[in-house]
Amino acid sequence: MGGRKEVLALMFPGHDDREHAGKKRASAASGSSAAPFGVTWRNYTVRNMAPVSSTGRFISLDAMPESITIDASRTALLVVDMQNDFGAKGGMFDRAGIDISVIRSAVGPTARALASARKEGIGVIYVKMGYQPDLSDLGSSDSPNRIKHQRMSVGSIITTPDGRQSQILVRDTWNTDILDELRPESGDVVIYKTRYSAFYGTELDAILKKRDIKWLLITGCTTNVCVDSTIRDAMFRDYSCVLLADCTGEPIGNEFQRTNHDASLLAIQALLGWVASSAELIRALERGDQTATARSGDA
Repeated sequence: MGGRKEVLALMFPGHDDREHAGKKRASAASGSSAAPFGVTWRNYTVRNMAPVSSTGRFISLDAMPESITIDASRTALLVVDMQNDFGAKGGMFDRAGIDISVIRSAVGPTARALASARKEGIGVIYVKMGYQPDLSDLGSSDSPNRIKHQRMSVGSIITTPDGRQSQILVRDTWNTDILDELRPESGDVVIYKTRYSAFYGTELDAILKKRDIKWLLITGCTTNVCVDSTIRDAMFRDYSCVLLADCTGEPIGNEFQRTNHDASLLAIQALLGWVASSAELIRALERGDQTATARSGDA
């Protein structure tokens, strides 16, 4: 199969594979169009992109590995699992001793992206991980989903930071509430999921098809588990996904020089979609770029 450089050279002719330089975040997170973790792409374009109608609200978005033009009228912004159990003190992750700082760092950029998207009329869909109180939808006794989540005390009764009784990863409790800074607004859609992907066993695909959505702006946690799973399932269904790199975070492997977050960004921009930043999305929406003939993710 060859080494990393050989594989990248085959996939992306003309790329320049530089050293990581110890950076943990993609350059996209700072609004830069530079590639994440030291990989610079050159001379790579996506071909066979069909022109779309000029009647939409087209926006050119700087992204990796190349810019993408999206139709705001056929775009939705997904917020995946930004709930108390994953991103708040006293939630499941925090109780398990998992460092939630990388998730907390995504809250501000996500709030700004949400405000800008709502201003432009882009629909917002929240997806939350949550189970029935009796855990009947967690899976059978030998289900990997049940086994992995039981290690995190799913269903356990706890006391919230403000003194209320709640249950870990159980629907309609404090634990599965969206983080205060990102609370849904009137008109937003909120759905529950019981597996890592936002598409598995949910009404998400039906909602998107009913709204004639083609492009998805992805935010949430964690990067290489629920966010990655959702992007893969979306790509398999022919949605074009743009991950906002500073609006997601991954605690697993965050202590390493090359993080799981970085690995997911590379896989997404190489094979599954595009990677941009909240700052670039906001700039693009403010520019209000429109083109008569736009490149899209349609084959």
